[in-house]
Amino acid sequence: MTFTIIEMVLSLAAILGAAFVFTNAIEILGQRMNLGAGSVGSILAAVGTALPETMIPVVALVGAALAGESASAAAGEIGIGAILGAPFLLATLAMFVVGVSVLGFRRRRENGTDIVIDKRVVGQDIGFFFVCFAIAAGAGIVALPTYVKVVLAILLVGAYAVYVYRTIVAGGESEEEGPNDLMLWPESRWGQAPTWAVAAQVLGTLVVMGFGAHFFVKAVESASESIGIPAGLIALVLAPLATELPEKFNSIIWLREDKDNLAFGNISGAMVFQSTLPVSLGLLFTRWELGFINVFSVILALAGGALVIALLLRKGPLSGPLLLGGGVLYAAFLAVAIYTLAA
Repeated sequence: MTFTIIEMVLSLAAILGAAFVFTNAIEILGQRMNLGAGSVGSILAAVGTALPETMIPVVALVGAALAGESASAAAGEIGIGAILGAPFLLATLAMFVVGVSVLGFRRRRENGTDIVIDKRVVGQDIGFFFVCFAIAAGAGIVALPTYVKVVLAILLVGAYAVYVYRTIVAGGESEEEGPNDLMLWPESRWGQAPTWAVAAQVLGTLVVMGFGAHFFVKAVESASESIGIPAGLIALVLAPLATELPEKFNSIIWLREDKDNLAFGNISGAMVFQSTLPVSLGLLFTRWELGFINVFSVILALAGGALVIALLLRKGPLSGPLLLGGGVLYAAFLAVAIYTLAA
């Protein structure tokens, strides 16, 4: 069991480290492609931060397909758990973190406990998440023919493509300047990094994340067998906590600096991504039959999204303390999960 824990920690560290280096390269690549600053932040950087938790279900499902029937059940559980875990965490615990941060920095923030954001843009993101995630989750509750699931997956991918197109067309400036230096190319010695070096850093980090995800899936399967907890539940809770939540601590820094649009957009943009592309993988490559605990996580994620929408519809700025309700939803899930395991 000790070896399994070490393997899990090291694999997650490799995934997160590679994702950090990947984001550096993909932002520079976006700048060289002459994309607007807003597009680089909202699309390329968002994809980079979403890759760690997305690589886990991808590797689990591809590994199952290569290994055959014997490994498909456990891998399918891990894949579904990781797919559902990210949007669940973003809509609940990540919102709680935003609320706590605003309260903690209220004396140094110009806006105090109010979060001043573009309600129209954020509202579109959250509404997009709510509709897409509800449709995809519904397909896992109601028995549907395979061809219907394939059609839904195609529609979800198309919906994200529309979102990307609209973001690029809208353009706009980011509150944060992109990086100038490629991490793995010291400009002080070798000069400005050529484009091939930027591309090599992108591809190399993808390979590292793939290997890290492979070993994480193996560790989850071993831990599930050793302690008797369903592999899907471990992936649902642990994968987003270890990969998604640390990245959202960027929002804490931005809230401290009164960059509210950037801080909240970091979360709402990730919710859009997680409600479309990873979910489409589940529809295409798993049986996508959601058990009780998975359905409960979906309900709470949608409740978290509905809470944010309700707050956005109120007059005036978004009230940070009201986002603490996301923590209540996350605690309710943990309580039910523990009760389910003990029963």
